[in-house]
Amino acid sequence: MAVLNPQQLTGQDEDHLVTLPCGNRLQQEVALAFAALQADARAAGFELAIASSYRSFARQLAIWNGKARGERMVHDDGGQAVAMSSLSPQQRLHAILRFSAIPGSSRHHWGTDLDVFDAAALPADYQLQLSPQEVAPGGMFDGLHRWLDQRMKAGESHGFFRPYAHDRGGVAPERWHLSYAPMAAGCELQLNRECLLACWDGSDGEEALMLREEIGAELPAILARYVQVEAGWCPAHYRP
Repeated sequence: MAVLNPQQLTGQDEDHLVTLPCGNRLQQEVALAFAALQADARAAGFELAIASSYRSFARQLAIWNGKARGERMVHDDGGQAVAMSSLSPQQRLHAILRFSAIPGSSRHHWGTDLDVFDAAALPADYQLQLSPQEVAPGGMFDGLHRWLDQRMKAGESHGFFRPYAHDRGGVAPERWHLSYAPMAAGCELQLNRECLLACWDGSDGEEALMLREEIGAELPAILARYVQVEAGWCPAHYRP
């Protein structure tokens, strides 16, 4: 099991990462496994590409606070903008959590997780959204994801599986989000309440985490609903 320190788990230390030719960053083992998956995809007629991989605490904080302040759009399950100004702070918190992780709790901090798309299916004048419509049956990336489904079912996905495959009432399903189970399953066990409290409360000189009081008021429920993923997201032999 790969062991990350608390700063690496929460996106504050990047020493565990390598930079890919495309500019994205992953752990070395993850990068090699993804290159193998890319080669298989290319042979099947897909151009498997990374939309997002490692994301730092600072970057996640900017996204989170931008949504909390109403500077970034928060959308509902249908893709429509949520009228955040009409919601209570607690309601705003859950609206954001549906699609965005609290800084420090994102799997993108670990260097094991990435969002993917089929570059060959992307029209030249189209702005990638990573939306449910793109990966739905008949959507532009449906073919790639059906192929990935088959590879995962056959145990031929080079260790990549989907932690957000099903709607459990917390994070919305994200078919585009792949996680490298041989390492991510261990990171799940290492990330704990103490790590998160330390990164939320010890960020001297950094912008404060918005909605911090609301997060603290129901932290155990938030961790269970939005941070922990279902036990069966990957085969049992990957889980410590």
